[in-house]
Amino acid sequence: MSDGKTNAFVAILMGSDSDLPIMQATVEILDKLEVPHTIKIASAHRTPDAVHSHIAESEKQGCAVFICAAGMAAHLAGAVAGLTTKPVIGVPLDSGGGLGGQDALLSTVQMPGGIPVATVAIGKAGAKNAGYLAAQILGTADPAIAERVKQERAAAAAAVIEKDAALQKK
Repeated sequence: MSDGKTNAFVAILMGSDSDLPIMQATVEILDKLEVPHTIKIASAHRTPDAVHSHIAESEKQGCAVFICAAGMAAHLAGAVAGLTTKPVIGVPLDSGGGLGGQDALLSTVQMPGGIPVATVAIGKAGAKNAGYLAAQILGTADPAIAERVKQERAAAAAAVIEKDAALQKK
């Protein structure tokens, strides 16, 4: 009989080291929720063999969810989704090319049928939500993670109520 706890982890991949300042928000959420994770730089275009081997090795080690962040053509999440049947969360990033990350959003969300990528918002909000979504996915098999996500939601709600109460006193 299982205690409900798994050894699953989340693998975060970024197309470039310039993505790290935004993806730090994902790391912070996963740390806060005590979700095990790894982080790696690998480009779908510049280092496709490294992406392939990293996905295979991560799956062997128990990876349950992949989070992929990239700007511009943003094919990292799609490339990873084509290599695994594990959930893939895509974080579109603004590469500074003048399109505000909309190019990355469309590249990430417009996947062919049968190869899904769960796509979150552009930038830091998306990076945070990727962490929360990965924790929720792992929480379906790990009650302790599910409880921490639930407590985080309750704390966020309490903070809003507290801020409103302070506003109403003014």
